[in-house]
Amino acid sequence: MRIVMMGTGIFSEPTFESLLLNKKDVVALFTQPDRAIGEEKASTRQVGKGMKNIALQHHIPVFQPFKINSDEGLAILRDLRPDLFVVAAYGQILSPDVLVVPTLGGINVHASLLPKYRGAAPVQWAIANCEKETGVSIIQMTPTLDGGNILATVVTPVSPEETAGDLEARLSIMGATIALEIINKMETGPIQGLPQDISLATKAPKLRKEHGNINWELNALQISAHIRAMQPWPTAFTLWQRTEQPPVRIMILKATPELEATTSLPPGSILEPSKDLNMMQVAAGNRTILNVLEVQPAGKRKMAAAEFLRGRHWFSGDSLPWLGV
Repeated sequence: MRIVMMGTGIFSEPTFESLLLNKKDVVALFTQPDRAIGEEKASTRQVGKGMKNIALQHHIPVFQPFKINSDEGLAILRDLRPDLFVVAAYGQILSPDVLVVPTLGGINVHASLLPKYRGAAPVQWAIANCEKETGVSIIQMTPTLDGGNILATVVTPVSPEETAGDLEARLSIMGATIALEIINKMETGPIQGLPQDISLATKAPKLRKEHGNINWELNALQISAHIRAMQPWPTAFTLWQRTEQPPVRIMILKATPELEATTSLPPGSILEPSKDLNMMQVAAGNRTILNVLEVQPAGKRKMAAAEFLRGRHWFSGDSLPWLGV
């Protein structure tokens, strides 16, 4: 079975390596064009070893078209005469003309329990929405975005401390395992899979920088989930409005909901720091309190919230307003 692998970033790496380790006939890798160093930060794609590096180490031809659906991209794919596409977080939507090139079609390794969270950022939106569990789905590719028949799924709980980066790395290993199982089955005969219930479909659109903006009207549990969902990119942020001083933009990297107290202060209000200054507490929606543990002020390094508060004058009335997305 001649396989063309398509993927970009850390989520796709274990699947690619699994195919190579198990001596599958991978005839080419398609991955996104190289990014300039400054552009790499503006992406949810984490990079480990690098798909291109893995391919070159195994003498696999690498193609990086800006538009795989172009005439040039289509011609390259046809020349490769693939039997199967294996796609994992590639970053481009395949056209119907591309999807009919392989004799067995394509399978997609998707980081959600489809039909929930169709789209580019399923891991981030699952965490942001406080899902208790998520997983990986292997689907038969169709022109409908993430809408093909489900060939296999694996389910896992979402830890209350996992960031999107942590969860994506864990799901990538799980996805590689079940993708290999499906490919092994396809080598012995066709697999039909189960249709998705479209009435249950939800979207997971690509993140923008503005999505990092913290809405303090949400409760503390939701905000802490949002902060974890925005890592490693775009990172949750807020604006510290100080009395008679310029505002300070702050990225909040780690926070937990306060479980033993409530507040009557408006959401976004900074509570008076405790004497030991071991954290920064902020009023959230529904009278809840968020314990902020780690921050990064604009232009500064990461630091504990306690360190950030030391040496800074705090005044009653300081707040962290929501700017809106």
